[in-house]
Amino acid sequence: MSAVLEPVVPNAAQWAAPWWLPGGNAQTIWPALFSRHRAGPPPALRRERWTTPDGDFIDVDFLDAPQPAPLLVLFHGLEGSSASHYAQAFADWARAQGWRLALPHFRGCSGELNLGPRAYHSGDHEEIGWILDRLRAQHGAPLLAVGVSLGGNALLRWAEEAEASAAATARAVCAISSPIDLAAGGQAICRGFNRQVYNRMFLRSMKPKALAKLRQHPGLFDRERLVAARDLYEFDDVFTAPLHGFAGTDDYWARGSAKPHLARIRIPALVLNARNDPFVPAACLPGPAEVGRHVTLWQPAHGGHVGFPGGGFPGEVLGLPRAVMAWMRAAAGV
Repeated sequence: MSAVLEPVVPNAAQWAAPWWLPGGNAQTIWPALFSRHRAGPPPALRRERWTTPDGDFIDVDFLDAPQPAPLLVLFHGLEGSSASHYAQAFADWARAQGWRLALPHFRGCSGELNLGPRAYHSGDHEEIGWILDRLRAQHGAPLLAVGVSLGGNALLRWAEEAEASAAATARAVCAISSPIDLAAGGQAICRGFNRQVYNRMFLRSMKPKALAKLRQHPGLFDRERLVAARDLYEFDDVFTAPLHGFAGTDDYWARGSAKPHLARIRIPALVLNARNDPFVPAACLPGPAEVGRHVTLWQPAHGGHVGFPGGGFPGEVLGLPRAVMAWMRAAAGV
């Protein structure tokens, strides 16, 4: 049976938010900017550029290890990269365990604009499938895959679409702080404090990329509407949705959401969402009756969005990969 665990257990002990870091916003912002992300020096990552089936490219960063080490694949979140705090934390865990790690960048997120008339989106399960299949072929054995925020929703969509065939590629998957109900998450980020802080932060990165894409492909979308967009709903309506085959934002958010299809998953899957996540309202999170027996729900009261800080000031986020990977290893028998 699926289970809802309260609270999450990152350090083999009951996790609780540090007393000096109250609330979902603090537990989101502080860990990303100031908490310790690794125990040692920055991981030495090796980059490969892959040509996509449609003639574009993505960049994949690798942490190498002696064969036949297990392979962990980490998909980043919206506008993330291998430099994101959570990616550094998982790379630190992999290095300490002697595992190999692959960090694929979604198109346009590795520091260089991709070539094609498209970008990436939350429901991009076909891209996830292509990446995982190639890694599986290179690795020679089923792998473990973790997706963070947007990357987690896309990873779950892949597992849902693949159903039983997913087991040939991945032994287990995990989605961390993922907006599995895109409409609820999108509405939350477009209101109040979220609109003024997170919404503006994302648009500051996404709008220039979109305008650069328009220079690559003149006439791809309406420039005036893009420039006038003031929130992610409007941005998705003029850019993300039409470039990826959706009728508009509502169609994209409905068809891209993992929540309605969780019962289709046929491999072990962990879905971790803090109930004080500013981006993902607790009211939209699924209960045990909405998921199949292969899905485990962790819904701690605290943690923010990809925060889950621990320790004394200034805190650390190393408990997150320890908790997730302990579950993954047990579920996959690795």
